[in-house]
Amino acid sequence: MNGLKLPAGRLAAYGILGFPLAMAALPIYVHVPKFYADTLGLSLAGVGLILLFARIFDAVQDPLLGWWSDARRLKPGGRWRFVAVGAPVMALGLYGLFNPPEWDAGALGWWLVANLLIVYTAYSMVTVSYTAIGAELSDDPVERTRVTAFREGAGLAGVFLAAALPEALKQSAGDRGAFAQFSIVFVPLVLAGAAIAITWSPKPVSRPAVVRTPLSAALTIPFANRDFRWLVAVFVLNGIAASIPATLVLFYIEDVVQRPELAAAFLIAYFAAGALGLPGWVWLSRRVGKVRAWLVSMGVSIVAFVWAFLLGPGDANAFFAICVLSGLGLGADLALPPALLADVIDQDEARGVGRNEGAYFGLWALTTKLNLALAAGLALPLLAAFGYEPSGENAARPLVVLAGVYALLPCVLKALAAVTLARSPLFSASR
Repeated sequence: MNGLKLPAGRLAAYGILGFPLAMAALPIYVHVPKFYADTLGLSLAGVGLILLFARIFDAVQDPLLGWWSDARRLKPGGRWRFVAVGAPVMALGLYGLFNPPEWDAGALGWWLVANLLIVYTAYSMVTVSYTAIGAELSDDPVERTRVTAFREGAGLAGVFLAAALPEALKQSAGDRGAFAQFSIVFVPLVLAGAAIAITWSPKPVSRPAVVRTPLSAALTIPFANRDFRWLVAVFVLNGIAASIPATLVLFYIEDVVQRPELAAAFLIAYFAAGALGLPGWVWLSRRVGKVRAWLVSMGVSIVAFVWAFLLGPGDANAFFAICVLSGLGLGADLALPPALLADVIDQDEARGVGRNEGAYFGLWALTTKLNLALAAGLALPLLAAFGYEPSGENAARPLVVLAGVYALLPCVLKALAAVTLARSPLFSASR
């Protein structure tokens, strides 16, 4: 183990790229459904299906990008070359996504598909290599948690800006103009973040010569790792539990709580609580292990969030409290699973099959995207089937379904994730 403590300044340089990446992720995964269904007038079910298929395509390419990243890690530029190429392409795609032409619904649907594919591909190019680099910065389990904490802490700062800036811009530019201006702000931030990370991040620890892995093996090696199979099962359940509220939160705020003007405040409260709680989860993981700390966070999230099902019009203070309390568990979800994954990868080196961080994080990204795809592709058509109309005149039943899918279903899934984690060999190993 390399127990040397990484300099905070270098970790900050590495983590800074998490700021624009998270800044892009929030509007892509939270605002796009409402922007295209409500502001631009596409059907809710149609947007859900577009997101489902675009995200499935996106997910499938992640393991391929991970394998490619592994194959190039010792070549000039290494994994950082994917960041350098992907960042400007991602900026271009996000600009197109939020600056759509004045077309009819059919043509606009194809515009959505095209720009989603551009954004998703570029975002994957950057994030798969970027997170794989993070796993290579240290062999020490505690330092790995610091690496993810710096990255995800910067990401939470990006989320704050992504939550607040569009709402502020709406006051003068309206919904459509606000996101167009937001996309313009994003461009220099992602280019600067990539440049700083590439130039001043810590160097990866020295490793033996790379074991060249064929594509077919790279896609199967992670699943030969027993702990990875358990970890990814927990991650799927927990990830879907997080993805459903992310997809539905703006609809819930507007039509259940009926305080859309407070949407930015609610989101900022949630992510601010996550940022404030993150150091606490890092501290707890050092004392009881990452697995037990993650389990505690799941319990906190369930106990806090389940009450959202009971809220109704005007319950802004209660929902604000739920955002804060459930947000405390967010820091653990961000910092601990990637650090656990880096620990699990060590087993491959011990078994003599080399290190394939790109393959692991490619599959990890695939799982994340499938979680989001299922959330959008199932939740939005389900609500449409029960007669829910965004910003429309809804009867009581569709709103009860909206509240149930938003609040109860995620709690059930997170409880299943907690049970799976507690029964896994990860728990007995006390990682």
